[in-house]
Amino acid sequence: MNTLSLHILIPTAIHLRSSRAASTSSPRAASPSYLRITSPLSLRATLPDDSQQSIENQTLEVLEWRALCNQLSPFASTSMGLSATRNADIPVGKSPEDSRSLLDETAAALAAMEVTEPRGLGLSEILDLSEIVERAMAGQSLTARELCSVRSTLIAASSVFEKLRKAANHDKRVKPLVEILEGCDFKTTLEDKIGFCIDSNTSVILDRASEDLEIIRSERRRNMENLHSLLKKISTRIYHKPTITKRRSRMCVAIRATHKRLLPGGVVLSLSSSRATCFMEPKEAIELNNMEVRHAESEKAEEMAILSILTSEVSAAQRGILHLLDRILELDVAFARASHAKWMNGVYPELTKTLDMDGDGASLAVDIDSVQHPLLLGSVLGSPNGGDLFPVPIDIKVGSRSKVVVISGPNTGGKTALLKTLGLISLMSKSGMYLPAKNRPRLPWFDLVLADIGDPQSLEQSLSTFSGHISRICQILNIASENSLVLLDEICSGTDPSEGVALATSILQYIKNRVNVAVVSTHYGDLSRLKDNETHFQNAAMEFSMETLQPTFRVLWGSTGESNALRVAKSIGFDGSILEHAHEWRERLKPEQEVERKGSLFQSLVEERNKLNLQATKAAALHTDLMNLYRELEHESCDLEKREKALFKKETQKVQEDLSSAKSKMQKLVADFESQLETVTADQYNTLILKTEGAVADIIEAYCPKDLLLTEEEGYSDYSPQAGEKVIVTGLGGKLGTVVEEPGDDETVLVQQGKMRVRINRKDLKPLPRTKTSETPNRSKRQVSMKELGSVLQMQSEPVRIQTSKNTLDLRGMRVEEAMYQLDMAISGRESGSILFIIHGMGTGVIKELVLGRLSKHSRVSRYEQANPMNHGCTVAYIK
Repeated sequence: MNTLSLHILIPTAIHLRSSRAASTSSPRAASPSYLRITSPLSLRATLPDDSQQSIENQTLEVLEWRALCNQLSPFASTSMGLSATRNADIPVGKSPEDSRSLLDETAAALAAMEVTEPRGLGLSEILDLSEIVERAMAGQSLTARELCSVRSTLIAASSVFEKLRKAANHDKRVKPLVEILEGCDFKTTLEDKIGFCIDSNTSVILDRASEDLEIIRSERRRNMENLHSLLKKISTRIYHKPTITKRRSRMCVAIRATHKRLLPGGVVLSLSSSRATCFMEPKEAIELNNMEVRHAESEKAEEMAILSILTSEVSAAQRGILHLLDRILELDVAFARASHAKWMNGVYPELTKTLDMDGDGASLAVDIDSVQHPLLLGSVLGSPNGGDLFPVPIDIKVGSRSKVVVISGPNTGGKTALLKTLGLISLMSKSGMYLPAKNRPRLPWFDLVLADIGDPQSLEQSLSTFSGHISRICQILNIASENSLVLLDEICSGTDPSEGVALATSILQYIKNRVNVAVVSTHYGDLSRLKDNETHFQNAAMEFSMETLQPTFRVLWGSTGESNALRVAKSIGFDGSILEHAHEWRERLKPEQEVERKGSLFQSLVEERNKLNLQATKAAALHTDLMNLYRELEHESCDLEKREKALFKKETQKVQEDLSSAKSKMQKLVADFESQLETVTADQYNTLILKTEGAVADIIEAYCPKDLLLTEEEGYSDYSPQAGEKVIVTGLGGKLGTVVEEPGDDETVLVQQGKMRVRINRKDLKPLPRTKTSETPNRSKRQVSMKELGSVLQMQSEPVRIQTSKNTLDLRGMRVEEAMYQLDMAISGRESGSILFIIHGMGTGVIKELVLGRLSKHSRVSRYEQANPMNHGCTVAYIK
């Protein structure tokens, strides 16, 4: 035990003082706002009496605060966080600074989640050690497994701290989370001691834990080897195979009952159920078994001593461990709040300490846009079949000078839901939770949120509905402060209307100078008139649709509303005679028609506002559609201009290339003709001329568009040139020639162009244009050339087929069956009036013949153009 005491069991006084100083010097540790054992009613720093605790309990119950905290449970990573959120035991700020600090932690957790997920930090590996530490403090020895749990938790907490520090280096917004654990003592010495003594994987105490344990286990192993060797030798001598077993914590051999005599002096430890087998301890093994028992007892005693000393170490570190667990819990709840905010798309609220009392009163103390009831929103988000049934978002606008807000409106119009929503979001902002709203919510920090909502009737306490309300309001007035939020639903209802109005007016006059904000709902129209003479009062009304006779759940701030009880009863299906008598009684009870006129005026204004809103919505939608159409047309126009320029550039380039190619071929042909003309004999002239004419015709056919040829043929089909007449030879690029012989039976004409005579088809000749005045031949020739150039340009500006990857089918390299299948699929998939380019190549011509045969018989193909010198190996099909 000396080595154990020196090495691991007696921490230095310096270490103890430093760890305790670290655990007590942190400002968070000293603050009561961050104590681990907190009350779910932590809405105020102290509870002066039971009445305050009772009314706070009732407020949390009617607002369903526990249900809201339960929304955080799925996002907790530790068992401590899960328990805290389920029991509504989460931190609540005791001051505006505390609440802002909690909100900053939530924002830091959201920033950390951009770098790593909460489960990636390893929070789930941290265990709740409170019960283990409590047992250690009570003097109960901890087990090896419990000590391993302490060690693994300390290691996981240290790892979380290191990961957060790395995240803070990457993003400064994570720094508030680092500050939570910055002053903690991770008890590395205790962790090292436990790891030195116990194997964390098997929870077995190691031999090195103490010298005595190492000696005992060494002697025990040596004794066990001797015992096992002896028993094996005896068993083999009897049965020729070892039959060693253990009975009553002693090693023995199994032997038939009839052979007991073979072990003289042996002790029978046990018998089998059939009594046919005896388990005997040989006489030679008795002393070795006794020694085994002594070693086992000594080992167990030494292990218990080690566990006891390690337990005392845990007990000594109790304050630091619990402080560390408090901070881990706070960190886990911060990540749960961040995940909750992300889940419901929440926003950071701005908390104000006091109301801003501007001279003009134009600012708002409570300015919240499109807030949704968090419980209703959570039920939709958490339900797989929630659909689009989201709660109606409402605006909450309380002026900076307003102390009391009076809400009127129809039954089932949403007044109570508005009060609960305001109460819940006030508690959420105090607890560091984001709000399910739009923009940047702004509201004061309330030290107390007190509510009288629901029916407080109690037969056990002899309380009626009215007396229960009054009793609760009395408790609220006694404990409310100038920083409190008071919510009163149906104030002073359930009694005589005249007395109820009088009492409610007196309560509101009393409360206006004693609270921060009070929001009350009522059906008493007289309470809405308090605003006429008091600057601290503000009115609001729940909207009611006269068209559907249903509430819209929207709040009209600055307006007063009617209860619309008779209209609601009519929509439900009440008897008409009853409603008619009700209208008569209402007229008798209200001799003055001012209230009705105000109601009618209000309804007409609401209807007019709805119409204007509808028109504005339609105008905005129409404007949006027009702008979308304009942008779409603008985009298409730019796209068409780009395509037109690209197409014109491409076609111009192609025309130039064709003209250059044709010119070079014609020049080569003329040069060849002239060179051969000098060498051939007279009887070979005709053959040479015919051959040259054929080559010229091939060049013309290859480079002259067919549609232009057809047009020219139709225009000059009746023209018959005369001998000696000057003509334009279109086949030679529009050059001027002279007719030598008139057309014969073969429709060919002998034309001389320069020194060369060629036979040209009559259709390839054009007469010179006639002019009103006589001009020189050079002038006529220049006019003809310009005309021919214009015709060529006109031909090239006509629409052309554009081949793309989408309208091209390449059949090269395919087998016949595959090619025909792909052809049928391509034709079937093309749109009506489109073009399909089919590339079959030159090859042997088998695929080409099959393609032409299939196109000629296909019902969707209107016509097709075979491959030509301008489009080698490609057939163009036109889809009907």
